[in-house]
Amino acid sequence: MANAKIIEKKTEVVNEIKDKFENAKSVVIFDPRGLNVAEVTELRKALRESGSSYKVYKNTLTKRAVDALDIKLDDYLGGPTAISFSDDELAPVKIISDFAKKHEALELKAGIVEGKVVDAGELSVYAAIPSREGLLTMLAAGLMGTVKDLSICLDLYAKQKEEN
Repeated sequence: MANAKIIEKKTEVVNEIKDKFENAKSVVIFDPRGLNVAEVTELRKALRESGSSYKVYKNTLTKRAVDALDIKLDDYLGGPTAISFSDDELAPVKIISDFAKKHEALELKAGIVEGKVVDAGELSVYAAIPSREGLLTMLAAGLMGTVKDLSICLDLYAKQKEEN
């Protein structure tokens, strides 16, 4: 029979995982196998700068936590698994996807974005979405074009009225 202290420690870890899954806006599950220490450090630093965290938990403890939360991730929790948690919906998805493009050893497994479990294919679609700043820039450029066209039309209309 397992020691009571070991069971207590595992229960604490399961509760920590549950807490992180409940409070994160996005979760990315990936396989870091094949990355060297320098590459893992680089990935951790990039995630930390975006306000994300990165941790490796035992799959059995992770399964207990997600089963308690009724999240279906059993298909993705095989083999070495690292998990990134974030308060930003897309930041960790973009960072890990970009990192995976440069380092073929890293493999995206799945994620949770806005409470929905998505596979690696959908994560790559989310990664292609421009950042908030990029989207705002596109909106501003579109609005500026419309305002410019409106000002040209009004100017031509004013000139036409002056002639009559």
